[in-house]
Amino acid sequence: MERIASFCVDHTILEKGVYVSRIDGDVTTYDIRMRLPNREKVMDNAAIHTIEHLFATFARNSEYKDSVIYFGPMGCRTGFYFLTRSLDNQTVLDLIRAAFKFIAEYEGEIPGTTAKECGNYLDHDLETAKAEAAQMVTILKPFTIKNMTYL
Repeated sequence: MERIASFCVDHTILEKGVYVSRIDGDVTTYDIRMRLPNREKVMDNAAIHTIEHLFATFARNSEYKDSVIYFGPMGCRTGFYFLTRSLDNQTVLDLIRAAFKFIAEYEGEIPGTTAKECGNYLDHDLETAKAEAAQMVTILKPFTIKNMTYL
């Protein structure tokens, strides 16, 4: 079998931030890296789940909602993938920054957290998600999107 692109990323040099992982026609996959792979403790599942709910809700309610395809966690628990259609990198970075700011300041009920709406509705941690998001707000403040480095 062919080796898939995400297994060809040099994880030993990845830093925190946002990377263009791949481009497929008008769809761009962004790697939002929140941990240094294999060098820091991975994120907590409950916080990841809450970030997923809040980020997806924010992005899918933004002016770019028709260009948002997917937001979800990486299996390695060091970040998220964000897929968009026909948006430039600066617009996506601004949307990511705004989403993390929204999460960092969020108060209230987490959207989509009933047994009917979510397959693991009890596994959420708003306070840890807010702290994770606040760190990303700081990291992304001076950041520009980079291209992924492959092996």
